[in-house]
Amino acid sequence: MNEDHTLYAIHLTITENKIVQIGKLGTFQFPIGTYIYVGSAKRNIRSRVLRHIKREKPFRWHFDYLRPQGDIWTVETFDDRLDECARYQQLKNKYRAQELVKGFGSSDCHCSTHLLYLPD
Repeated sequence: MNEDHTLYAIHLTITENKIVQIGKLGTFQFPIGTYIYVGSAKRNIRSRVLRHIKREKPFRWHFDYLRPQGDIWTVETFDDRLDECARYQQLKNKYRAQELVKGFGSSDCHCSTHLLYLPD
């Protein structure tokens, strides 16, 4: 993991259909597939990513509610040449991903979501 990077994309696979309460955002269906959560850490990206990887922890971010439902198989990190929203859009286009949960991880910007879905 490059400590100078400020953005990350966590790839999580869910192998059974799930219904999950995502904090105050609401209850959503998460079908089988791969999910990519795009986030940022202005400082100490390692700590942020390691926290997200843990299954058991106090729930603070939207991803914390989704994390126990699947397995993480990779984490990508990125420099700040693109901001979080632009990087999200780039990954959405790259993977031809779908958006399922409006507002997920995007409460501090104008994006509809920062969670991508790739059906199996």
